[in-house]
Amino acid sequence: MPVRKVGLPDDVPPDLAAGLARIRATLEVPADFDPAVQAAAEAAAARHPERGPDYRDRTDLELLTIDPPGSRDLDQAMHLTRTDHGFRVSYAIADVAAFVTAGDPVDAEAHRRGATLYAPDRKTPLHPPVLSEGAASLLPGEDRPALLWTIELDRYGQMTDAEVVRARVRSREQLDYGQAQTEIDGGQPRETLALLKEVGRLREQQERDRGGVSLPIPSQEITRGTPGQGDGAWHLEFRTPLPAEGWNAQISLLTGMAAAHIMLYGQVGILRTMPPADPDSLRRLRQTAKALHILWPAELDYPEFVRSLDPSRPEHAAMLNACTSLFRGAGYQAFSGGVPTDAEHSALATDYAHVTAPLRRLVDRYGSEVCVALCADRPVPAWVLRGLDALPAEMAAVDRRAKQYDRAIVDLVEVFLLSDRVGQTFTATVIEVDKGKTRGTVMIKDPAIEAKVVGTDLPLGHEITVRLASADYAQDAVTFEVA
Repeated sequence: MPVRKVGLPDDVPPDLAAGLARIRATLEVPADFDPAVQAAAEAAAARHPERGPDYRDRTDLELLTIDPPGSRDLDQAMHLTRTDHGFRVSYAIADVAAFVTAGDPVDAEAHRRGATLYAPDRKTPLHPPVLSEGAASLLPGEDRPALLWTIELDRYGQMTDAEVVRARVRSREQLDYGQAQTEIDGGQPRETLALLKEVGRLREQQERDRGGVSLPIPSQEITRGTPGQGDGAWHLEFRTPLPAEGWNAQISLLTGMAAAHIMLYGQVGILRTMPPADPDSLRRLRQTAKALHILWPAELDYPEFVRSLDPSRPEHAAMLNACTSLFRGAGYQAFSGGVPTDAEHSALATDYAHVTAPLRRLVDRYGSEVCVALCADRPVPAWVLRGLDALPAEMAAVDRRAKQYDRAIVDLVEVFLLSDRVGQTFTATVIEVDKGKTRGTVMIKDPAIEAKVVGTDLPLGHEITVRLASADYAQDAVTFEVA
C-alpha cells in the first residue's frame, strides 16, 4: 500500500515530538539495536564479499542512484542504454545476503522488525546503519556486492529477457529526485537520465495497456507561516511527486515483474499479490470524488480516473490518498513445486514480486536469492526454502504495524494542526455513514483530512457544516459534530 509521508521542519514542536514518542511506545516500535546485533553487523561490515570469486566485475557500468535528499540506505543503482532492438536496463540491487547469514543476530533482528518504519522525525531501520547506510549500501565511489539485473526491452518498452547475477559494482553518483529532474529538463542529460524519461514513459504506457495503475501519492509537509506573510502559524502543504519519481518507480516495478516471471517459471518463490477491488470500495471512492467536487464520469474506469488526477492540486491530492483504500488486501503468496492460482497483483494487472528494496524490507532478500539461483540453474538455498512458508504471515504482521504507525502519525498531525481551532466550523462532505445515520466520516478540503462526525440523519454524499468538537492529544483524534 502506498504510504503518505509526512515531513517536518527541523524544529519539531514539543507537543508533536511527545506525541510521536508516545506512538512509538504504544506500538512497540523498536529503538536502538541490541549490542549483540550491532557487533555482528560491524563484523559483517568489515568483510568485503564483492572481492570473492562469486562476483563478476561490472564496475565498468556507469551506475547512478536516485533517491530522496539525504538518503544513505541506497538499495538500487541503474544504468540504461539503447540497443539495436530497444533498450537495456542494468539495475543493481544491494546484496544483503552477502552480509547477513540465516540465523545470525542481524538476521534474527531483521525477522523481528520486518521492514524499515518511517516517521516525520526519524526512521527505524531494518538493519543496523553500519550495513544499511554503510557497507551494504550502494554509495557512490565505493565497490559493493550487488545483485545485478539485466533486462532487455523492445522499442515499445515491452520486456523481452531478464536475468540476475552477483556482481561487483561501483555507483558513480548519488542524485536526488530534484537533481535528476533538473538535469532531464535541462535538455542535455546523460544517457541514463535521458533514457529514464523515455523508458519510464513507455513503461507507463505498458501499464495503461495492461489496465494497471500507480498512485502518485503526494507527501505532506508541515511548514511555519503562510508563504509571503510569515504569520508564524503552522500549515499543512502537499509536495507533488516529480515525473522523475514516477519514471524511477517504473524501473523498480519492471524488475519486480521480471522477478515474478522467473519465479513462476521455476515454480518457486514469493509473490506480492492483491485481490481485485470490491464494488463497495469503488462506490465509496466515487462518493469521495463527489465530496471533493472532482468529476468522475460514469463511463471512466478507475485506472483512467486516477491518471486524470493532478497531485499538485490539494483536492486531487486528497483523492489520491483516498484511492489507497483499494490497496486493502495486498499480501504475499509463497509457493514451491507448482504455480499458484489467483496470484496476480490487481493494481499492476500482472504478476509481481518485491526484490528491489532488501535494505528496507525483509522479503526482498528471499525473493532475490530465489531469482539468482534460478538464473544460475542452481538449487535455491536451503535457508530460503525453509523460510518461504512463514514469510507471508511475517510480512502481514509487518504491514499491519506499519499501517497502524502511519495512521497514528497522520491522526496526530491532524490533532496538531487543529488543536487551536476547537469550536470553529468547517464545510465538509459526508463520505460514509453507519446504519443509523448518526455516525460517519466527513472529508474536509482545507485542511484535506478525513474525520469522524456525529449527528442526526447524516446525508451521505452531501455537503454540510460541521463544528470541531475536540482535538485530543490523549486520544490522537479529532471529532466533528454537525453544526
